Amino acid sequence: MVEIKTDGKGKVLVSNDILAVIASKSTKEVGGVIGLTPFGRNRKGVAIQTAEDGVKLAVAINVKMGSKLSDIAKAVQNNVKTDIETMTGLTMHEVNVRISTIAVEKPKGNKTK
Repeated sequence: MVEIKTDGKGKVLVSNDILAVIASKSTKEVGGVIGLTPFGRNRKGVAIQTAEDGVKLAVAINVKMGSKLSDIAKAVQNNVKTDIETMTGLTMHEVNVRISTIAVEKPKGNKTK
């Protein structure tokens, strides 16, 4: 849980689960990202470290075959950083991207009998 600085009229706390939801949504909005992959003890594909002065975050993603990995990673970093900073006012120190798998998307409508 991390505290958001306010004007002194009380505390505003944001849970790591909320930060993970924002990061997950922001990651999935990037073209070429198929989804997130669990890693380590993390089951949602997002790991968060909070401190008084900001947040460090890591996401593990699955990407579509043929995508330019460096472009996707940069877009994920920018999208997550912008969304978390805009929605919470927190400072993002790091957004680390782990590309876990490259997947071939199955054509829609072709069902094997």
